[in-house]
Amino acid sequence: MRTLTVQTLTPENFAPYGDVLGGAVKSGVFINAGTSERIPLGTPDLTQGAGHAALNLYRAKANTLPFSAVELERHCFGSQSFIPMRGVSFVVIVALGDQSVASTGPRGESIAGAVPLEDSIAAFWVDGSCGVTFKPGTWHHPLLAQQDGDFIVLERKGPQIDCEIKSLLEPVRIVLA
Repeated sequence: MRTLTVQTLTPENFAPYGDVLGGAVKSGVFINAGTSERIPLGTPDLTQGAGHAALNLYRAKANTLPFSAVELERHCFGSQSFIPMRGVSFVVIVALGDQSVASTGPRGESIAGAVPLEDSIAAFWVDGSCGVTFKPGTWHHPLLAQQDGDFIVLERKGPQIDCEIKSLLEPVRIVLA
């Protein structure tokens, strides 16, 4: 079994997989007579395949480290955002897709990245002060809250199920530094 150490989340090191929502972000534009600052966080991709936005509350149970990941999932037709409530920390496990391997979508279309590139697996610590958005097609582990707690999840809902699950060839043990 391979061991992977959790790394600090920054917008730069998470960029291949998606966006960081909050935390150390760029400044924005002051609005509402200066009472708040609007800071763009990226645009969720939720309308592919006749999809629309769905806002859900996920009530997570703690899955503390160390943790052994044996599978990953991806959503090809929409992004997915996890925003912790009350400072709940969580771990994000992500991987890029192998662009040389395709799967067949619900309308017979070819979708690249059909298996996770296991050498691209990364794990990030999210301290609860921000959230993340996965790009469509990013392989990721389901939510790994480090305490029991609530998350707001913005995701795509549509006529076809958009969740592929693949077992890893070799489990990955995720540990703190």
